[in-house]
Amino acid sequence: MASDENVALRSRRAAPNAAGIPDPGSPGREGSGGDHRITSNGKMEVEHVISKKLQLKMKAEHLKADLMKQLDSQVNEFMDSLIEESACLEPPSVSPFFSPPLSDRERSKLRQLRPSQDHGKLFVIRRSLLDELFEVNHIRTIYHMFIALLILFILSTLVVDFIDEGRLVLDFDLLVYAFGQLPLVVSTWLCMFLSALVVPYGLFHMWASQYHTSRHRVLRSLLAGSLFLLYQGLGLGFLPTYVVLQNGLPPASRFIVILEQVRLMMKAHSFVRENVPRVLVSAQDKNSPLVIPQVTQYLYFLFAPTLIYRDNYPRNPFIRWGYVATKFLQVLGCLFYAYYVFVRLCIPQFRSISLQLFDLRVMVLCVFNSILPGVLVLFLAFFAFLHCWLNAFAEMLRFADRMFYKDWWNSTSFANYYRTWNVVVHDWLYNYIYRDFLWMSQKRFRAGAMFFVFTVSAVVHEYVLAICFGFFYPVLFCLFMCFGMLFNFILHDRRKGPIWNVIMWTALFLGQGVLICLYSQEWYAQRYCPLKEPSFLDLLKPRSWTCHQQMAPAVESP
Repeated sequence: MASDENVALRSRRAAPNAAGIPDPGSPGREGSGGDHRITSNGKMEVEHVISKKLQLKMKAEHLKADLMKQLDSQVNEFMDSLIEESACLEPPSVSPFFSPPLSDRERSKLRQLRPSQDHGKLFVIRRSLLDELFEVNHIRTIYHMFIALLILFILSTLVVDFIDEGRLVLDFDLLVYAFGQLPLVVSTWLCMFLSALVVPYGLFHMWASQYHTSRHRVLRSLLAGSLFLLYQGLGLGFLPTYVVLQNGLPPASRFIVILEQVRLMMKAHSFVRENVPRVLVSAQDKNSPLVIPQVTQYLYFLFAPTLIYRDNYPRNPFIRWGYVATKFLQVLGCLFYAYYVFVRLCIPQFRSISLQLFDLRVMVLCVFNSILPGVLVLFLAFFAFLHCWLNAFAEMLRFADRMFYKDWWNSTSFANYYRTWNVVVHDWLYNYIYRDFLWMSQKRFRAGAMFFVFTVSAVVHEYVLAICFGFFYPVLFCLFMCFGMLFNFILHDRRKGPIWNVIMWTALFLGQGVLICLYSQEWYAQRYCPLKEPSFLDLLKPRSWTCHQQMAPAVESP
């Protein structure tokens, strides 16, 4: 018994305690590496051990952070591609209001939707990013902050009107003016839509159904292509613009007609561009059957929130009408939000600024005073159209791919911002401008393809603003082609880190301020200083540069 107690006592003295340090009462000894040295009085020197552990821990933390930064984007891209590929093989696991598990027949149809690697965009079932983020309380609080700001705008307008007028003034003259002549707008849109439904589909159907048996394939193809281009340029291009200008539609009504004009032209081009190669392939391969889309498929595509044609899209099993009503109410709220932004922040400033001398001081003050309304208009346009409007139509059509935008607010490069801000338009530009340019040039001019994409986008944007505002002032075109191209190469995808996101937001804020400032100045100058018989050069010259010279005699006269 005594020997057992002595053995146990010696083992307790030699064993380390809970902290990993040997018992102070154990005999003194020194380790060979010097990491476990014990003094003669039985105390261990742990400073070296602790410092070494801290160094290793800090190195591990730094290594972890670096690895996470490097792998974050790669993992996200890998997961996106994995989801897209798995969606073609089997139905993905989604929330209850998306599609349930598919049958074998539906799964075989879904496999047929999978294009080749060079076929372009692949549609899969996914929600919009803001719908997912709004499930987080912290993100939803930011949404509540914007609602609170709208309430303050309304209260400030009511209070100022009550002080000035002595009564509550509840009129919306600006909205009534901006959306004037709505019956003409509706009838014009109806004619545009019916022509976009009948003419492109009819031309393609006649050409495709007789292409296999025709002896003059080249001549028939040239004739059909010429008629389609003539319709695009005259039927959808010139006539709606003529109606807008001839009838003097107000700006918001013009935006409705012109944006629908551009959308239908892009839709018709996508339908023809996607289906003509299929007919050509079936003519070369006798075993390949000729597949002509049904008119119902094309009709669905004209309403679907995408500019890339497919015979079929992933669909949800039912429609959430409460979700649709919420999105349309949010669009209406954004409309009134923009109204109060212009009434409280823009109109009081620009109503008198056009009478001042156009110099550097006025320009700088105008730009910085326009940053806040410009940023609010940017957010409202994004939220109202890219999120609410497109999601409402997607829900009514049971269109399941809701990736109309990505997390553009996290961009550290303008190249990524251009890709993620408006995915719907970017897909069309990438598939039918960038890739087709590379195909025609045999992939030798990638910089030229990118330049061509920027040029097309800048020209279309400037065309829309020029027609809708009623004057030519290529501010947006210059920002696109000069600063946009420059930032696209300087702030490229290799720029990472928070500082580049700050630079991106700073440049974006300044750009919005420049747009709001210069276009608002020109708008009021066009009304204060009209020209009776303007020449062509007078129409191209900005009126805001010389308006103060014309107004000075009228102001000085009694």
